[in-house]
Amino acid sequence: MKSFRLLMGVLVGCALASVLAGAQSADTSAAHRAVARNLAGKEFPELLASVCPEPRPQQAAAGRAGAAGAAAGRGAAAPAARQVPARDTWHREPAKVFDNLYFVGQTEYSAWAVTTSDGIIIIDTIFDYSVEDEVVGGLKTLGLNPSQIKYVIVSHGHFDHSGGARFLQDTYKARVLMSEADWNLLARNPNAVQPRRDMVVTDGMKLTLGDTTLTLYLTPGHTPGTISTLIPVKDNGRPHLMAEWGGTGFNFTITPDKQRDYWYKTYMESAQRFREAARQAGADGVIANHTNLDGSKRKLPVLAARKPGDPNPYVMGTEAVMRYLTIAEECAKAGLAEMEGR
Repeated sequence: MKSFRLLMGVLVGCALASVLAGAQSADTSAAHRAVARNLAGKEFPELLASVCPEPRPQQAAAGRAGAAGAAAGRGAAAPAARQVPARDTWHREPAKVFDNLYFVGQTEYSAWAVTTSDGIIIIDTIFDYSVEDEVVGGLKTLGLNPSQIKYVIVSHGHFDHSGGARFLQDTYKARVLMSEADWNLLARNPNAVQPRRDMVVTDGMKLTLGDTTLTLYLTPGHTPGTISTLIPVKDNGRPHLMAEWGGTGFNFTITPDKQRDYWYKTYMESAQRFREAARQAGADGVIANHTNLDGSKRKLPVLAARKPGDPNPYVMGTEAVMRYLTIAEECAKAGLAEMEGR
C-alpha cells in the first residue's frame, strides 16, 4: 500500500506540475483561472463556477480597497428574526453513499453520517430548523438509530453547518467538535444557536469510534478555524478514503486586524497542506458540505439508479482529489491577483 501511494504521489505530482507551469509564468488572475478551468474539465464544473466566477469590475475595485466587513461569510450572522422556509424548498431524502457513509442533508446543504461498530459520527448539522427532519429523520428512514450518535463534527462556525449541533447535543448527548478559533467565532454571533463548548479539534487530530478513525486537519481560510477531514469508507467491502474540504467559498469572515489578502493567502496555504495530507493518505474521493461543491446534485441520483457492478460516482481516484484541491487553490490565487490589480 505504501509503494502504491508513493507511485500515485509521483504520478499526481508530475501531472499537476505540467498544468501549473502556465500560471507560474504569468502570475495574473486570468492565468490562474485558466489553470483552474483546465483542471476542472468535466468533473468539477460546480466547484469551478463557485470559486472562479468571471470577475466583475466592481468586485475587483472592492477587493483592491481591502473590504473588511466584520462578518462577511455565508452564515456569519443570522438575522435577528427569520422565518423558517417551507419544507418543500429544502427537504431532500437521505441516501446511502457507501457501506458506512450516508447523506442526511438538504437540497443545498450537506450533512453526513459515518457509521462505526460503536455508534455514529455526524459531520455538519445544517440548520436548527432542519436538523430533526433531515439528520434524525434521515437516519431513521435509512434504518439507523439516531440515539447512536456519539460525535458531531462542525466543519466551521457558520450557522448553515452548526445550527443543528445544539439539538443533537441536548437530545442524544453527542459530543460536539469544533476548532478553538471557530468555537470563538460562533460565540461572537449572538443570533446563532449555540452548542455548549465541548471538544476542541487540533491539527492532525484523530477521532476514533469503534472500528473507524477520522483524521481532522485545521485548514483556516474560509473561517479562522475551518476543519477538513479524511474519512475511511467502504464500497461493497472495498476500502476508499474520502476527503472533505471543510470550507470552500471566498466569503471570508474578515476580522479587523487582518485584511482580505491575508485570508486568500491563508486559504491557499491550507489547500496545499490538505492536498498533501490527502495525497499521502491515498484519498480517492471528495465530499463537501454544500451539494453544489462535490457534484452531489448529480451523483446522488446516479447512486439511486446504481446497479451491481456500476462504479460509485464519489470514487474518482487520487489524481482527481489533487485536482479538486488545486482548483480551490488556483481560484484563490486568481482572487488575490484580481484584488491586487493583476
